Amino acid sequence: MINQFGEAINKPTPHFNFLLQPEFPLNALILASDALRIANQNSGQSVFSWSFVSETGEAVRASNGMWFGVDCAIQDMRVGTVYLLFEGNLPTKKNSSKLLGQLRQAARFGAMVGGVDTGAFALAQAGLIARENDPEVVLHWEAVPTFQERFPAGRSLNQIFIVSDKRAQCAGGVATLDMMLELISRFEGEALANEIANALVHTRRLASVKQRTDGLIETEQSSLAGRLIALMEKNRDFPLSLPEIADELRIPARTLSHICNQVFGESPMRVYLRIRLQAARNFLFYEEFSIKDVSNACGFSYPAIFSRVFRAQFGQTPREFRARLRTSQNLAIRPEIRRLIAR
Repeated sequence: MINQFGEAINKPTPHFNFLLQPEFPLNALILASDALRIANQNSGQSVFSWSFVSETGEAVRASNGMWFGVDCAIQDMRVGTVYLLFEGNLPTKKNSSKLLGQLRQAARFGAMVGGVDTGAFALAQAGLIARENDPEVVLHWEAVPTFQERFPAGRSLNQIFIVSDKRAQCAGGVATLDMMLELISRFEGEALANEIANALVHTRRLASVKQRTDGLIETEQSSLAGRLIALMEKNRDFPLSLPEIADELRIPARTLSHICNQVFGESPMRVYLRIRLQAARNFLFYEEFSIKDVSNACGFSYPAIFSRVFRAQFGQTPREFRARLRTSQNLAIRPEIRRLIAR
């Protein structure tokens, strides 16, 4: 940077702290860190620095089963310009008071604090987002129902990322790269951000791009199907009857059934059931709500009915599904100790 007298000014190098939680999405982390690497490579100097951080300083298991070594523990990390929390499955189970305290402290001292994939859960727990005066949230679409149940003040946006003055949130996956390019452009300009996109054979996307489009051609029929699904998802806990759905959409029930069969190959009420079951699966996957609470949240009058239809769809009861999932995840925690115990 050059001042008005033509003298060089040394500006501080922006430092990114990548905070990794168990089951974090490795693909998102690779894209985020590689964007910074390419920025330095193409600039011919270290315009960015970064650290990989875990709560204990030990390696962290990613959602694909790979273990990832880190540079330091939370208490030993450098003061950062940007703190990005990478989180995946079980987004609230692993969020300790130490982690939440570090996020609050970073925000208090003016750093950019953000979440990737389900990182929004920790940001909301820390009181940094999903507030009445700042409700907008972006996280992976699959975790939205669970987030809304836990943080009703939040308003989830169907877009790939959002960056404000001091907050950054994205849906994970490739959306992480789009968010990183936006952050890089703010620090070093659009030209460098575009160079990085080209190097990664990527076309930059606006923050407002929707997470899911599902490839539906925008016709009157597909538009109606989209409205139908949105209505069902909105009324997941107290399911509407077919006549009520038809009234809401202002279309005869017979026509609605015909279009639903044409688009999805099933009746409206069967589609409705599958939407509620998928939501229930996500609740069991991401949270520790009781089976009864999950049953109620997904519109089933009795847990026994819920268990029966869940088993018919997924081949195991809700309790069995959760138990097997948790066993698999727990086996990944300090496997060297478990191996010694098993001897």
